Amino acid sequence: MHKLETKLREVISSGLKRRSITKCSTWALNCRVMGPPFPGPWSFDHHPWTRAMHDCNDEMVVGQKAAQMGFTEWALNKAFYHIDIMGESVLYVLPASTPDATDFSTSRFDPALELSPHLRNLFSDVKNVGHKRAGNANLFVRGSRSKSQMRSIPAPRLIFDEVDVMVQENIILAFERASGQVDKQFLLLSTPTIDNFGINSYFKGSTQDHFMFKCPCCSRLTELIFPECLEITAEEESDPAITNTFIKCKDCGGKLEHEDKINFLRNGEWVSSYTNRLAHGYHINQLYSMTVKPYELARLYLKSTSNPAAEQEFYNGKLGLPHIVAGARITDVMLEECTGNIKKLDSPPLNSFIVMGVDVGGWLHYEITQYYMNDNQMLTNDIHLSSKARIITEGKVREFEELDLLMRQYGILFCVIDANPERRKALEFAKRFYGHVRLCFYGNGVSGKQIHLHDESEHTMTVDRTSWLDLSLARFKNQSIILPIDLDVEYKDNIKALVRIYEKDKSGNQVGRYVKGNDDDHYAHARSYNEMAFGLASGLGGSKDSDISL
Repeated sequence: MHKLETKLREVISSGLKRRSITKCSTWALNCRVMGPPFPGPWSFDHHPWTRAMHDCNDEMVVGQKAAQMGFTEWALNKAFYHIDIMGESVLYVLPASTPDATDFSTSRFDPALELSPHLRNLFSDVKNVGHKRAGNANLFVRGSRSKSQMRSIPAPRLIFDEVDVMVQENIILAFERASGQVDKQFLLLSTPTIDNFGINSYFKGSTQDHFMFKCPCCSRLTELIFPECLEITAEEESDPAITNTFIKCKDCGGKLEHEDKINFLRNGEWVSSYTNRLAHGYHINQLYSMTVKPYELARLYLKSTSNPAAEQEFYNGKLGLPHIVAGARITDVMLEECTGNIKKLDSPPLNSFIVMGVDVGGWLHYEITQYYMNDNQMLTNDIHLSSKARIITEGKVREFEELDLLMRQYGILFCVIDANPERRKALEFAKRFYGHVRLCFYGNGVSGKQIHLHDESEHTMTVDRTSWLDLSLARFKNQSIILPIDLDVEYKDNIKALVRIYEKDKSGNQVGRYVKGNDDDHYAHARSYNEMAFGLASGLGGSKDSDISL
């Protein structure tokens, strides 16, 4: 009876304590226990900028951040707080269900429960990777790639972690799904990639808060920014003198000791750049980090001056800023240098080698191009490098049957068309021109310029998206493509829309990927499909179910 009475008192005491908690920051201090690098009960000492973020109740909260700045733990605390105190379900969205949801459970959720007795008692069912139950409230973990998953879960609290790697259209879909909730909140957080894309597009529409603190040297309210606040003490990353690098006040130039950050940042505050915004936005960089030493930032910066991948990692991952590496995007100057004194044609030139690439969407965007060998044809066996391309015409049509007319009008030898989203219609088109059309999938398991041809009756093929965009867009950089002077402005804008970025794969290797900002990229993909069609039409196509490298 004594044990039962003691247990009853503990339950009543816990209930009263929870009822007195009205702020997420208070919940974290009372209920969360952390592991390394700062083990023990939750504290704001090492991530002081997250305290105000915990208690922000604006409908949309945006975090544009450098890597490893405590933002994911902030998002987790918000999720736990609303489940525990408010009894509300939370939808936690990651880029993909597999492996992201599994990794989330293993590296974030499970350790949180193991370290925090309160959380262990809160959740009654945690076996399902995508669904954790706590009484009447639920934590749903989903990937952004599935529209059905975005539609099927009604939750008033939505968290989007690593926005820039997500399917952007499905984020909007999730917003709409929550529109029926009376009291709702959206948290979006990510390291940025390029301007006006992903997290940066949301941050630009927010209050754009920056973390300010009182300088211990001059007592002025200031912030840490690059390059003004990083004094680099070497010219090469291998120079031992680089370890003397330090941060400094941008106003007085006074040295700010890395070990003293825990003191002079403790009473820092967020200052809004705009006050008339519905979304609240926060930005922080690794100059504030208490685990990243100044010389580590200096090393990556010096490396970035000669390494494009390091350059992007420095600005995105270390500074939390969008950045485009030189040469990662086609420019107006490149397009101008490729423009000849010719106009688009309504019929093919005599004895011409003409192919077509088609991107499928609301419209069918096509590029019709003539290829011929250039003066360097003896220098390489690669037909793409030893040839020149001349765009005969480009345009867009609504119906697949209109592509039939183009095939006949221009004497198209081969056409590669986007397999999705209208696969049935694309397949019917391919059957009407049997042996001259292939449906293309961007997929895994292929590399470089390899083309994996499926069974001929399927009329399909799979290629590596990045490699073929590299190849097709390179023509604008090396001027091996001739553009007509009356080329549509939309075509040019689409070509300029794609930006090549670098990211790390599961093994930590840098890999390339193309993303776009606010502009459409349909003609860029039509250009890529066109380049594939050229390779296939050149007799380098191989047999069915084969892998061919061009």
